[in-house]
Amino acid sequence: MITSSANQRIKDARKLLTRKGRHAAGLMLVEGVRLLTDAWRSGAKPETVFYAPDALISPEGVTLLAELEAAGCVTLACTAALFATLSETTTPQGIAAVLPLPQLAWPTQPSLLLILDGVSDPGNAGTLLRSAEAAGCDGVIFAPGAVDPFNDKVVRAGMSAHFRLPLRICTTWPAVDALLPPGIACYLADAHAALDYATVVWRTPSVLVVSNEAHGASPDARTRSTAVTIPMHGAGESLNAAVAGSVILFEAARQRRTGTVVNR
Repeated sequence: MITSSANQRIKDARKLLTRKGRHAAGLMLVEGVRLLTDAWRSGAKPETVFYAPDALISPEGVTLLAELEAAGCVTLACTAALFATLSETTTPQGIAAVLPLPQLAWPTQPSLLLILDGVSDPGNAGTLLRSAEAAGCDGVIFAPGAVDPFNDKVVRAGMSAHFRLPLRICTTWPAVDALLPPGIACYLADAHAALDYATVVWRTPSVLVVSNEAHGASPDARTRSTAVTIPMHGAGESLNAAVAGSVILFEAARQRRTGTVVNR
């Protein structure tokens, strides 16, 4: 059992709690029974698994550990106190794993894409990833200013969508453009726009851009997009970025499923 924080494997794993450490190593640390189970079921194979015997008490967790050991994964027991140094949750579940950063192939002919334009809140970004997968998006682009998609809070909010949905990080907008098919329709969620999102024909190849709700859309996003809005009742000015993006994505999914566009 590992008992010292000076252990090199522990030190290397702790580096993955930072963006710099993750991208330098090409690895991420995934914590928790459900997240790790989803990642494992999605085809991700851990390089190293850390577990705290006193904390890993759920039947699901015990079963998962046994599966990983049977598959030949390196599993290392450590004290609960030491495991806590690898955890960013309030109540650690006693299991975490080092996984390669997922790099699923980018679609050659995407039909529906999501761009996060400066979305810096991890909860919003993760929720949008989860919605994007559920709504049938082909890929998600993290444009300049967006949070690291492999941030622990993004991963937890995304419910393992990272391992099933192609993601790309772009530090410039020309890099974003290079991932988009020529002529694809691009729409920007904007509370102050005039065009009703539900009247847009989302059945054709489309891109939805969701921006930082505090600072609004970047000039690059605006010049590339047609702004659309979600009509609202009541006095609220706008919806949370994750909610607004999810509403529009599921309208696109509805149109693709039913073949109908709302006529308002």
